[in-house]
Amino acid sequence: MGLFSRKGKDDTDEPSGVEPAVGEDSDDALGPDLTGRPVAVPLGDEERARIASALEHAAADGVDVDDLASIGAHYDSAYRRWADEGGSGEGPDVVVETYAVAIGEHLARHSARDWAIVTDVFGTDLGLVAARADTVVVPHNLVGARWMRGETGWIPGVVSHLAGIRPRSR
Repeated sequence: MGLFSRKGKDDTDEPSGVEPAVGEDSDDALGPDLTGRPVAVPLGDEERARIASALEHAAADGVDVDDLASIGAHYDSAYRRWADEGGSGEGPDVVVETYAVAIGEHLARHSARDWAIVTDVFGTDLGLVAARADTVVVPHNLVGARWMRGETGWIPGVVSHLAGIRPRSR
């Protein structure tokens, strides 16, 4: 699903049964259940453990997932350590995982979204869905794309905007 996702669109336990048309690349074929809208299913134990592990890592680095300034400052520092010091510090896979989950957890706590396993035409990854499932946020895509472009300073503005689109009712 994302730039650093765990599963690709072809990582399934069973074949989809959909054969590509003549001249069509098999990587472009959609499974029979994908209509173009993301599909969300509840988290399993593996995904809960993945989230818990990333949150423990973030907390060990001093990140407060309830504070967007904290998430942003720590992400920016992690990116700069990696970029400015020739790749020292943690690599993209660890940083993207840690801060994508921190952002996702912030949205789970501060917006009307819940963690789920989300599958769309790009693959499957952790995501957050609103109750009406009219919006889906895949934090790994948010972080991975900006990591690849070398962007810093974006987390507070972007994530507060996403939280504001779907505020948690009080």
